[in-house]
Amino acid sequence: MSRDHVSRSNLTFVTPPAPSAEHVPGEEPQLSELTGMFVLKPESVTAVKGKDATFVAKVDSSSLTRKPTMKWLKGKWLDLGSKAGKHLQFKETYDRNTKIYTYEMSIIKLVDGDAGGYRCEVTSKDKCDSCTFDVSVEAVQEEQQGNILEAFKRSGDAGEDAGDLDFSALLKKREKKQNVPKEEVDVWEILKAAKPCDYEKIAFEYGITDLRGMLSRLKKMKKVEPKKSDAFLRKMESAYSVDKGKRVQLSVEVTDPNAQVKWLKNGQEIKPSAKYVFESVGNKRTLTINKCNLSDDAAYECVVGEEKSFTEVFVKEPPVTITKLLDDVHTVVGEKVEFEVEVSEEGANVKWMKDGVELTRDTAGSKYRFKKDGKRHILIINEATKEDMGMYYAFTNGGESKAELEVEDKELEVLQSIADLTVKAAEKAMFKCEVSDEKVTGKWFKDGVEVLASDRIKMSHIGRIHKLTIDDVKPEDAGDYTFVPEGYALSLSAKLNFLEIKIDYVPRQDPPKIHLDTSGTGNKNTIIVVAGNKLRLDVEITGDPAPTVCWKKGDTVIGEAEGRVRVETRKTLCSFVIEGAERDDEGKYHITVANPAGEDKADIFIKIVDVPDPPENVKCTSVGEDTATITWDPPAFDGGAPLKGYLMERKKVGSSRWTKLNFDVFESTDYEAKKMIEGVLYEMRVFAVNGIGISQPSGSSKPFMPIAPTSEPIRLTVEDVTDSTCALKWRPPERLGAGGIDGYIIEYCKEGSDQWVQANQEPIEKNNFRVKGLPTAEKMLFRVVAVNMAGRSPPATLSQAVTIREIMENPKIRVPRQLRTKFIRKVGEKINLVIPFQGKPRPVVTWFRDDVPLEDATVGIRTSDVDTILFIRSAERAHSGKYTLQVQIENMSDSADIFIQIVDKPGPPINVHVTDIWGFNAALEWKPPKDDGNCDITGYTVQKADMKTKEWFTVYEHNRRPSCTVSDLVMGNEYSFRIFSENICGLSEEVGISKNTAIIGKTGLAFNPQPFREKDMSSSPKFTAPLVDRCVVAGYSAAISCAVRGFPKPKIIWMKNKMIIGGDPKFLMQNNQGVLTLNIRKPSMFDGGQYTCRAINDLGQDEVECKLEVRVVQEKAEGSK
Repeated sequence: MSRDHVSRSNLTFVTPPAPSAEHVPGEEPQLSELTGMFVLKPESVTAVKGKDATFVAKVDSSSLTRKPTMKWLKGKWLDLGSKAGKHLQFKETYDRNTKIYTYEMSIIKLVDGDAGGYRCEVTSKDKCDSCTFDVSVEAVQEEQQGNILEAFKRSGDAGEDAGDLDFSALLKKREKKQNVPKEEVDVWEILKAAKPCDYEKIAFEYGITDLRGMLSRLKKMKKVEPKKSDAFLRKMESAYSVDKGKRVQLSVEVTDPNAQVKWLKNGQEIKPSAKYVFESVGNKRTLTINKCNLSDDAAYECVVGEEKSFTEVFVKEPPVTITKLLDDVHTVVGEKVEFEVEVSEEGANVKWMKDGVELTRDTAGSKYRFKKDGKRHILIINEATKEDMGMYYAFTNGGESKAELEVEDKELEVLQSIADLTVKAAEKAMFKCEVSDEKVTGKWFKDGVEVLASDRIKMSHIGRIHKLTIDDVKPEDAGDYTFVPEGYALSLSAKLNFLEIKIDYVPRQDPPKIHLDTSGTGNKNTIIVVAGNKLRLDVEITGDPAPTVCWKKGDTVIGEAEGRVRVETRKTLCSFVIEGAERDDEGKYHITVANPAGEDKADIFIKIVDVPDPPENVKCTSVGEDTATITWDPPAFDGGAPLKGYLMERKKVGSSRWTKLNFDVFESTDYEAKKMIEGVLYEMRVFAVNGIGISQPSGSSKPFMPIAPTSEPIRLTVEDVTDSTCALKWRPPERLGAGGIDGYIIEYCKEGSDQWVQANQEPIEKNNFRVKGLPTAEKMLFRVVAVNMAGRSPPATLSQAVTIREIMENPKIRVPRQLRTKFIRKVGEKINLVIPFQGKPRPVVTWFRDDVPLEDATVGIRTSDVDTILFIRSAERAHSGKYTLQVQIENMSDSADIFIQIVDKPGPPINVHVTDIWGFNAALEWKPPKDDGNCDITGYTVQKADMKTKEWFTVYEHNRRPSCTVSDLVMGNEYSFRIFSENICGLSEEVGISKNTAIIGKTGLAFNPQPFREKDMSSSPKFTAPLVDRCVVAGYSAAISCAVRGFPKPKIIWMKNKMIIGGDPKFLMQNNQGVLTLNIRKPSMFDGGQYTCRAINDLGQDEVECKLEVRVVQEKAEGSK
């Protein structure tokens, strides 16, 4: 093989044995079986650097149930599908006849890094196959002439900063010398043992030109060297590969089964979650990453103590393949064309090209449209032209498809050809044809000569119809006439025959005769014309000499002048013409013909039929929850033809879109519209239909709203009955609907009758009502209906009839529980007593105070039908007493007593004096106050005061007896005493002060103090509060604190990782009464570690430690991942 020629995959065919399935770290083992699926396998290649190489694999899919999936890999795990671009290109094609898929991988401009082992894998459901091939790259051996600066280029096509610098082009070709063979030297062993400063010298000595590649390989070699680890029995693989959306497991084995490990991603600690799952089984520690995405493509670490295990996870994003290929399209000019392709993933990018030119939204303009529908991508050509012919391509990063578009001219279709004509002299000849395209023009020819328009010959083109009209035909007009459409190889021909009639003239006289033919119009001599159409009635008239013709409508003579209604007369033919028939043209017409031999008359009735007038008075008569009943009146004029029925339309108010309700005509004049939305305003309109057509729409109905009536009211009960009234009450309906409720209507009738009488003229909003004016002793039925916009609800009816009669009920007072005992209130408070009672008819209510009728103006009384209220705005002690309530109906009565007590604070105790003094004690006595506040005294409060300080101190509280003994008095002091009275209102406002004082005399005791001995406070330092481990956020100031005691005052030393913290301004040390604080200003990750506080004095030392962890807050974007 020549060295300067690019080696293609079909030049050297190598069929390697099927490799054993290798398990890629982090991926689950494949369960598919190896089968021979390859028809053609890629071949190993030796190619020249800078050239292109293409590798081809073919797979037979005839026995497969699913489309096979192809993967191109380099080495063990590197999926080349994710590297697709300018350097690596992939292509996939499919032959439908042979059912063989062809896969191609092209490497553009080979570089040294492309050398190595490659593997391609094909899978389909439960079948798989793989093969390997090698790529070798040789340097260019031709001498490079030209600008030396061009040699300083980087490998790759991504730009000036991509790839590695390649200095090989600078090397000059040297002649090979017959040197004595030298001993082989391992340059890499020399480099590993050498110093970095000697790398360039060694490279020059041994001819290494790619310095950057040499350093990169040397760095990897140093990393690969195994190192013994005390913490790990087995470290993680150097790299893991996983497909996007799958899970990967990173595992290590540690020496200590109880060792704790930390997992880090790009230097940041990972916390357990549903995404990251930690497992610890014996010595094995496993990190499982679920549902991998592109953010998980990172460097990972496992940390045990000070040792670490590193690895990298590569997330492979599968290439987008084409699952449904493009189909060739054959169409005609002006038609719409769609190219559709289906890809393997939604949201994928598809590039469209035509004949090698990319089609984009900017360059395509309005000619092309691009549409995406899930996995389907469609290219739409609105109106195809000849210029659109060509090859169209759809590209993805994992495949391509192409299809051809062929556009042909549209054929012209003849809808009506011209026919042969035979005419007489002076008659009119008209040739007429119709073609499919309105835009087509053409020319008329007679015997091969183009026909030119004149006063007698006219040519017209209206839409698809082409006409040639010849008036007053002459013998020379006979011949072959042809119509030729322009731009089409087509011609239409017909022949015009001239009929020459020779008549021998025999003068005679025949009476005139009118020959009418109205047999096809229904009634005799009746002609029906649709309004707007043209009527031309040809009446044949015979008679000799030629008779005169007169047309009349009533007394009006219709002349032969030009007009909408006119008469055209010839020798034997009279034509009655109405241009654009109108409703006023309807009526009876008289025709009279006369000549010297006589006359003839005939009547013709012309009936004008039209579409009917619009229906009238469209309105909504009732509505339901989703229905509405519409009625209307028939149109005033049916158009002269029987009505077939009506068409209805509706729309929402505010909308301009009308919706058809029926497609078959509806014969009735009332219609129930269904499937409407409750609570939405609608309008309706109606069209009338007869045999002629559809009328104009009627006027819109008034807006109406489909609303269902509410459900019936519930819990209808009788509240009260008198001799002529009945009080009812009920609860609102359970279902109100969109229309809400406007009120209630109450109706009644006698039992056994169905004549319901409405009790209230207008709907009421309350849920109770008293029906008045009822006949006494009659049994009455009652019902209540709810009313809203939709109408009346179903009625709520009493199950039994009610007898209208006053119900006698004995008077009864229902005293509330709090009033059954004495009612106590303080002076100034408000009193409001509500006492319900019952009895029918309404009892007479009377209040008494101390058995005397109550006539106090400060006490208010209010009485209703069911209760009475006694209220006092500001209570006074004079309001205390017994209040009696009496209710009476005729000779029956009931009464209740209510005791009200108004209380106030008591007065002060009286006659307070000291009765005895002994030792440090004093005995006091007093008498109860004259004013007890209208309630019992609950106790006394005793206070004492030294006559020197005059400060009062409480000795006893709630003392119930009018005497007490005060103890623990100070010798030599003189004391005064005061006492407060107490009841339920509190302490008295005034006090009773003792009339005499208590003097505690000296007893002559001598105090012999002990000599003062100063306590030795010396002690070694001792921490009373330790330092506590903390975890802080980087960038936020933090502090650690502890407490120490010791005398003399100890010296404090702060240390970080056993190193004394000096005068670093980042740290602030404080000592406040033995509380030691170390403030750290805006810590970073480097400030984490072991902090120690040591206290030293002459008697000893003590120290405490803590661990400070500084955590870095991740960015929002990274946190969301």
